Amino acid sequence: MKRLVDKLRRFNLPSPSQGGVGGNAFGGGNFDGSGIPPSRPPPRGGRRSLAAGLALASLALATFSWGALKTGIAALGPPDLRQASELSVSVLDRGDRLLRAFTTPDGRWRLPVEVADVDQRYLKLLFAYEDRRFRDHGGVDPLAVARAIGLLGRHGRIKSGASTRTMQGARLVEGHHARTGLGKLAQMAHALQLERHLSKDDILRLYLALAPFGGNVEGVRAASLAYFGKEPKHLSLGEAALLVALPQSPESRRPDRHWNAARLARNRVLERAVRAGVVSRIEAERASREPVPRARREFVKLAPHLAEAEARRDPEAAVHRTTLDRDLQASMEELAREHARALGARLSAAVMVVDHTSGETLAYVGSSDYLDDTRFGSIDMIKAVRSPGSTLKPIIYGLGFEQGLIHPETLIEDRPVRFGTYAPKNFDDDFHGTVTVREALGQSLNIPAVKVLDDIGPGKLVSRFRRIRMVTALPPRTQPTVAIALGGIGMRLQDLAALYASLPRGGEPVKLSLRRCLHLQKGEGTPPARDGASDCAVKTTDRFAALRAGHGPRTPHEAARRRLLSPVAAWYVTDILKDAPPPANAKAGRIAYKTGTSYGYRDAWAIGYDGRHTVAVWVGRPDAASTPGLSGRTAAAPILFDARERLGERRAEAGHAASLARRLMSSTARRMRSSVAGASSFAAKR
Repeated sequence: MKRLVDKLRRFNLPSPSQGGVGGNAFGGGNFDGSGIPPSRPPPRGGRRSLAAGLALASLALATFSWGALKTGIAALGPPDLRQASELSVSVLDRGDRLLRAFTTPDGRWRLPVEVADVDQRYLKLLFAYEDRRFRDHGGVDPLAVARAIGLLGRHGRIKSGASTRTMQGARLVEGHHARTGLGKLAQMAHALQLERHLSKDDILRLYLALAPFGGNVEGVRAASLAYFGKEPKHLSLGEAALLVALPQSPESRRPDRHWNAARLARNRVLERAVRAGVVSRIEAERASREPVPRARREFVKLAPHLAEAEARRDPEAAVHRTTLDRDLQASMEELAREHARALGARLSAAVMVVDHTSGETLAYVGSSDYLDDTRFGSIDMIKAVRSPGSTLKPIIYGLGFEQGLIHPETLIEDRPVRFGTYAPKNFDDDFHGTVTVREALGQSLNIPAVKVLDDIGPGKLVSRFRRIRMVTALPPRTQPTVAIALGGIGMRLQDLAALYASLPRGGEPVKLSLRRCLHLQKGEGTPPARDGASDCAVKTTDRFAALRAGHGPRTPHEAARRRLLSPVAAWYVTDILKDAPPPANAKAGRIAYKTGTSYGYRDAWAIGYDGRHTVAVWVGRPDAASTPGLSGRTAAAPILFDARERLGERRAEAGHAASLARRLMSSTARRMRSSVAGASSFAAKR
């Protein structure tokens, strides 16, 4: 304090003890003792002395405070980043595009964001507007502090807070800020604390994730999606400038409430960027003419069933990365919604698209409309256990082909038959006499399929499902019967998709995956938000790790034991299914597919595949009520063919799938084709 008094005396300013009663310690010293100032103003030199005194006093106080701060910071531990860790749970597609986000427990949109995910022009504008020396200072900018003190001395009041991005990040992490001198010192202390423990990119990431943008929107990514409907990596210059301006006064500049204030603030950011040389005058004028949004957009809500399931599966993870394709997912959801509405009230639809070359799920539509309670939209019909109808017939015939019991040209009788008390009938209530196996499968005749399953044995079919780890459901304390051929077993849509995905692979099953692994490159750090892909599909160069996880090459014996069907049997099935008659207004031969209808018209199915994709479709009522006239051919098959068309350039012809299976045939499988004569006797035995 003595040093401060000495410095004040050098500027002819009285010390606090020299003032009279009611005197001002920094008022100039011309009081007569009565406490009443003189009638004439002090000379101009006195004003300059006053300003200089204020500035010097502030500088002395800042010097003293700085020393105290440095002493206190050394005793502080790591910063408390719990506020920063409370992020919105995000579900992403295969390209890290947002499928669904959930608000934080306190109802805020606060999405994870990386520095690399933000448009570089936004970052340039951000630092041009404030804190240009962010990369150079240690959390508190001495030059900015000196400038703020100078302005204080010149104007007699605070004109600049000398705030840095680190100080703002500290305030956001703390969640509160006292707008006082002591509050500013505390903010500086926390800024220095952040700089001691975090890198500059980490500090910038904190600001990008926590900065307020009005209402319950926090962070630049949430703001970009809420106001522009796009990721912050794709911002225009005008959009970037608006997002720089909003955090300065988020409530009074909200574009959805104070449009003109937001526009003016954006233009000020652009003007300062021009002065800083970040953008040209022409670019700034063009950006100032960009429209300012007048309303907030809804956050994307795709794949709701899968998103909620992922959030429940690992509630501690902030990010869940899936194998879905966002554009395809949106298209399939629209397709299911359109067809379900056209089919009638209370009907729902589910669609699953799989890349059977890798097992990755590209689209997951659990219902026609998640928010439609009349259609029970919240029920995920991809995981619901239902009767598969006739969709298992290709597998039954495939087992017959594999065991040499039948061949596609084998003759079989389609006539009335009884299996104990069970007397199957065809869907059209007619009998077709002697037909080939190709015709029986192509026309989905019931009686021939039941005959073949009776000869194979229902237990062997269920055993084959278990061999490939397929989940099936039978009534308690019952044994498999031939009724399985017509849907007398419980299966899920995802199980049927996996079964059919093995056919274009030559009968080799593939594990369907929904989650992507996040592999960090060498030298990268741990991501700030824990990833939810803990049990994702194995994608590694470690051959032994892949083998331990059930992936990768196996011995020929092990590979054969894990197959659903032999390569030749899978080829026979594909060759027949690709010629199945298509639904109305659709072209034949584009896709190998099979339909099914469960007993009582409760479920309609259509599952098909080409050279790359398998598409599975279900239509019906989630409450299992009957819908007279519902059938796989008229209700589900049109969705299947439309879905295949929407795959666009991804498509591959069904004939390509057959050729792939053909190349997988072994010499033993080829010799099996010469056994037509022996297999033809099957018709006589039946």
